[in-house]
Amino acid sequence: MNKIDDILIKLSNSKFRSSFYLKKYMIDYINDKGLDTIRLHAFDFINKRLAPKYIKNDGKQTPMKGHPVFIAQHATATCCRSCLEKWHHLEKGKQLSEYEINYIVDLIMKWIKKNL
Repeated sequence: MNKIDDILIKLSNSKFRSSFYLKKYMIDYINDKGLDTIRLHAFDFINKRLAPKYIKNDGKQTPMKGHPVFIAQHATATCCRSCLEKWHHLEKGKQLSEYEINYIVDLIMKWIKKNL
């Protein structure tokens, strides 16, 4: 098993993290836009909302509804730097690397694909 599969198993054992799911309108949106576009959205959200060294609204930057990537972020504990630190050991107060950003997006996309 790889790191993404391992963390998805751990997250599925969390009552809070496992309570998230894709609603019908989100599935319709994904089917309409396609997974490649959703992946681009995920990269954009992560680069703007999580990757910077300091985030002034950390803990509040990811809505709890709306875009399927937002739901996936909460389900995968990639919604804020505190959750990234707790679940993924990506320390706060430093710019995320390209490798870390790719890991986060890959995790989000794997969760989305599993929940379609």
